[in-house]
Amino acid sequence: MKKYSVDILLLALGSLLFAIAVNVFVIPNDLGEGGVTGLTIISYYLFEWSPSIVSFLLNAVLIVLGLKFLSKQTAIYTIIAVCFNSLFLHVTESWSIPSEEIIVHALFGGVLTGIGIGLIIRVGGTTAGSTILAKIIHKYLGWSVSYSLLILDLIVVFLSYFIIGIEGVMLTIVMLYVATKTMEFILEGANRQKAVTIISAYSKEIAFEVSTRMERGITVISGHGYYTKENKEVLYIVINNQEIIKLKKIIKQIDNEAFITIHDVRDVFGEGFSAI
Repeated sequence: MKKYSVDILLLALGSLLFAIAVNVFVIPNDLGEGGVTGLTIISYYLFEWSPSIVSFLLNAVLIVLGLKFLSKQTAIYTIIAVCFNSLFLHVTESWSIPSEEIIVHALFGGVLTGIGIGLIIRVGGTTAGSTILAKIIHKYLGWSVSYSLLILDLIVVFLSYFIIGIEGVMLTIVMLYVATKTMEFILEGANRQKAVTIISAYSKEIAFEVSTRMERGITVISGHGYYTKENKEVLYIVINNQEIIKLKKIIKQIDNEAFITIHDVRDVFGEGFSAI
């Protein structure tokens, strides 16, 4: 019960920050947005329709259309997030921060948008809109969800060109980039992890040094070369970003011809990392 209470609180906070971004930083400066929010803003510029009402109606239709593409909990959290979002869009409608520095508004709009959406997604919800459309496109056209989201957002942003002009579009793209990077930070954290795969004739020596000097767990995987058929031990290690240089130094001291691949890891759970 406590977890659900915290989740609802974060959904509310995320929706509030997103609404502030739209009403305080985006609309007063004639900027655009991607997806359903972008269409909502366009309708406001053209007809002065209330963003809170238009957003609620559009997202309600999309939720009905895409309900089967969401899990039960995600669907519930999405409905809650959409309701909170519409409520806070109404509450913050008259809020403003006077400033002539439009680039500052674009940057802060991006930061608040990224934090808001990041919090909503982090607890298992979505902001409906483009996310549901992207899942439908993925099912019927085979496009990836991320690619579909990008296409949908860009279509709406470039449609807004006829209303906000080329400068507004460019600033909107900057804002969306900042929002994306901020959202990644909220979802992945500042201390991103790296998965390292090492193939070396001196795997035992490398494993020993890494274990004693870095105090990191190591998984040893049995493998063999395709052409040589020679048996090899493959080392798999998960470390944080700051430990990469130290690991490279250890490997270079033992075998400067070792084969190494390094991958970004979004979430790591288990001993020494986050709890599941």
